[in-house]
Parts: sequence; structure tokens; C-alpha cells
Amino acid sequence: MAVRRLGQIFVDLGFITEDQLEMLRDQKQLRPNDLLGQIAISMGLITDEQLIQALGEQLHMKTVTLASVPLSADIISLISREMAHNYKIIPITLDKDSNTMTIAMSQPQNLYICDELRNFLGYNINPQVATDAEIDKALDKYYTEGSESVESLIAAMESDDELLDAAKAMESSGDGPIDLTSLEAMADSAPVRKLLNMVILMAIRDRASDIHFEPFENEFKIRIRADGQLYELVPPPRHLAFAITTRIKVMANLDIAERRLPQDGRIELTVGGHPVDLRVSVLPTLFGESTVMRVLDRSVVMLDLEKIGMDPDILAGFRTVMHRPNGIILVTGPTGSGKTTTLYAALSELNSIEEKLITTEDPVEYDIDGIVQIPIDSSIGNTFAQCLRSILRQDPDRILVGEIRDLETAEIAVQASLTGHMVFSTLHTNDAPSSISRLRDMGIPAFLITATLEAILAQRLVRRICNECKEETTPATSLLADMDLTPEDVIGKRFYRGRGCAACNNSGLKGRTGLYEFLLMNDRLRDLINQGCSTEKLRDVALQGGLTPLRNSGINKVFAGETTLEEIIRETVAD
Repeated sequence: MAVRRLGQIFVDLGFITEDQLEMLRDQKQLRPNDLLGQIAISMGLITDEQLIQALGEQLHMKTVTLASVPLSADIISLISREMAHNYKIIPITLDKDSNTMTIAMSQPQNLYICDELRNFLGYNINPQVATDAEIDKALDKYYTEGSESVESLIAAMESDDELLDAAKAMESSGDGPIDLTSLEAMADSAPVRKLLNMVILMAIRDRASDIHFEPFENEFKIRIRADGQLYELVPPPRHLAFAITTRIKVMANLDIAERRLPQDGRIELTVGGHPVDLRVSVLPTLFGESTVMRVLDRSVVMLDLEKIGMDPDILAGFRTVMHRPNGIILVTGPTGSGKTTTLYAALSELNSIEEKLITTEDPVEYDIDGIVQIPIDSSIGNTFAQCLRSILRQDPDRILVGEIRDLETAEIAVQASLTGHMVFSTLHTNDAPSSISRLRDMGIPAFLITATLEAILAQRLVRRICNECKEETTPATSLLADMDLTPEDVIGKRFYRGRGCAACNNSGLKGRTGLYEFLLMNDRLRDLINQGCSTEKLRDVALQGGLTPLRNSGINKVFAGETTLEEIIRETVAD
């Protein structure tokens, strides 16, 4: 059934005239990002109550006046403070027979909210419409700052006798048969769901990359990796490990009865209107199953070469090479150094109607419109090498190979570049010159390396100083010595640190930027490679040719006030 336009409903209900509707439409054209109802309220044409009446009419929903509805503490406690404020909702009732929760919301046009709540809470959602003012008043009343936290929730769970008894029954089963009905009931209990939802939303809010759930003999740890560092939350009771792990398995559609083998799955969520992918890995350990959730939030990743921290001269050189018609460009660094983000940013810039771009990745982390992306699945024989052979028959202009892991993949990448394709890929090496030795060790002949390799970009990620609490500081002499800097080297230079504030969780650091080392191939380097020269000789010649080592790149960022000496020492080594 077609949805009636909101403006016409205002007229049909007698709230505004046809002339006022035309004025409203004119304002909407001037303010395309604002909602029509909010524009009408700002113009004084309708009230909050009239808006929810019209929205209810448009979307066939009931309206509710929260002031006249008794709200019980039990119902309010089913939704965390963070979730209530994030979605601007208030729970009203819960019908256990139909497993349906009735909620009040002020933005019923955002249909994704009900889907997300269904995923997070496990209930069917019956939405009703309330005014913004009423929702805000109820949020202030029932979900005040500090009314609930992970700590308070865990404290309540520790005293939950039902959960404790159920957990003891499960643990006593050992490796024998388990009661799946009781297991599902325990995993589906409100405290377990609430804790897990709170941890996931907190991780997404803090732009975390991973969430770790780790069972040990006497405790169950939850840790979040944000900006490359692990932070531990207050640990939940040890007896809840089984329930929390099972709840994650249910959300990821994994086998809850299998506790002896590793399992991998994914949870697809939409949070705040943008998709978030959680890659779930479950691994049996001595004291239970260790679970790690990789958070892939597409709204956080910066697919823009201008914003990932490259120095202007390196960026100019990298752009020149990546626009060449053929060859190989390697991006190197350890796991978690931002290699994939750099390659995605490069491909996004190259993405145009005139170019055919194909990627093969393990796994595909972020989908980019206009680029053909192929997931690797070794279990069915779809390896990088096998996939790369097929890609060459798809008439590509540029190819991204997620990682060169073996000789077979390297050989096909070389052949692809020799036949007129530009190939982007990654290697796990410490710096740019050592990548050449790695290719030689794989078995690629020196003459093929020199014929195809165009450039190598080595990189690391360091944390930025928080802009909210940034202040000038004087570095310790020991730090300067660790960086091979003398007092004369830093005359006239300013150093900064983060004092620590709520915005950065009192760490003084928030967000990350890249350190880059760009090696552009030239005739002299190619001659040395053909002669079989060592990595040290190649590095010396590259430095003479203008190569800026990773540590020097870091020092430049310290002097620019972007990061600290401690961060550079942690992520780089002296030459």
C-alpha cells in the first residue's frame, strides 16, 4: 500500500492549509537534510502532538502519551541506558506469550530502528509514536547519567541465583551431552543479552576494532581493542562465560552444541543507520571457548588518501605510481598496520567508469560500489592463486590481491603485471627494502622482480594526541636518547601530550594516523637487485636516494604536534 505524503496528511487533518503546504515544500527544498515535520514545527505551523498524530496516520501506528502510561522498573531495565539514548526509545510493555516488546519512539520513519532492536534484544518490536519532548523527558527520568553501566549490570548478574544455578548445571555436564533447551534459555536471558548489547554498542561507539571474550581458570575477561590498544572492562562472573559465548553463537548462527572445534561466523547489524559487520571467531581453549569479534564499521574507515596521514611528498609519489598502466605496488607492515585501508583508499580514488577494478580478499572487509570484490574461501579451493587466474579472464585494468602468501600467488601476480595490469597487494615485512628479499626468498627470479615491481609502501599506525586535552610538554632526556635526538636537534621544537579527559577515556590519545616509508624503484635499485645485493645494501642506496625511514616519518609527526615520542618508539625501530 502506498504511503501518503506527510504534508498532505497535515492538510487532510486540518492542521495546515494548501497555501501553507506550498510554503512548507519551498522550505524543504532549501533544507533538504531536515525532516518535513521538524521544518513544520520550526515554522510554527504544527505542534509536537500534531506531528505524532500525522506520523501515526502515515505509518499506521498507534500514538502514545507517556505521561499517562505507568512504566515499571522491570520493563525499563530490559533496555540499557546507552541503547535507549542511542535510538531515542522507551520500553512500555513486554508480552511474554508473543515475545513482543512495545516501545515508544519519536522517529518512526527510521524503520531500521525496529530491525536493530529485534537483532539486539531478541523480541518482536511493536512501535508506537510519542513526541520528542516526551521521549526526552522519559529518558531523563528513567535513564539518567550513571544509572547503569557495565559495572552495575555485572554486579546485578553476580547475585542472580537462577543464572548461577543454570551455569553450574551446564558446567557439570563437561564434554558430555548438554540440555540445549536450558542452554538456549540461559543464553537468551535478559541480563546476558543486555550485557552483550552494551559491550557491542560501547565498542562501536569507541570505534574499536576487536572485542575479546576470554575464559580463564578463575575469571572471564572482556577486552576491547581501540586505536590498536587493548582495554579491559570489569570482568563478568566466571560462571557466565558459557552463557555469553552461547549468546554470541546464537547471534552468529553457529552450532551452540559444538564446543570442541573452532567456528567462524558473522553478525550483520545496522547501528545508527549504517551497517556494521561483526566477524566472529570461536576457539576452544583449556578453560572454555575464547571468542573474538572483529568490528567492521564502514562509517569509520577513511577511504581517502588525503586523510590517512601521508606526507605530501610521499602522497604525490604514490599517486603517480598507482596511475601507471601496469606493474606491482606492494604495501607492507604487520597485521593491524592499516595496509588494507591504504589500498581501499587508493582503489576508491581510481574507481571510475573507465577502469575495471577487481579485488580478491580474505575476507572482503568493506564493499565499495563500482569495484568487483571476490571473497577467498580456501575450504572449497578458492585460493588467492586460483581466484587470480580467473580474474585475468575478466578483462580487469587494476587488480587487488589481498596478500601474496606463497610462490604460486606471487608468480601469477607477476604474470598479470607483465600482461598489462596494475597489481596492488600486501606483504608482512618490517620495512620497504626487506620486501624485495621476501620476494626472492619466495622464489621469484630477480629479473622478474625488477621488471614488474614499481614501488613499496611500508607503514605503521600510531595514536594521535587527543585534541580536547592537548597540552605542551617537555620530553624526558631518556626519550630523546631512545630516538637518537640530542638537545640541539630539538631547539625550537614543541612537544605535546594529552592530559587525559572523558573524550579519550583519560588516555590522552584518540584516533590514529599513519607513518609511511615509500620506496620508489629506479635503475640503480634494479641493478642491485639483479646483482643479488643484500637488504642492507638496498636500504643504504634507498636512503641515499631520499627514502624517509618510518622512524623519521614519526619524528616529523611528533614535531607537527600529532603524536608523542612514546608512540613512535613503540611502533618503530632505530635504523
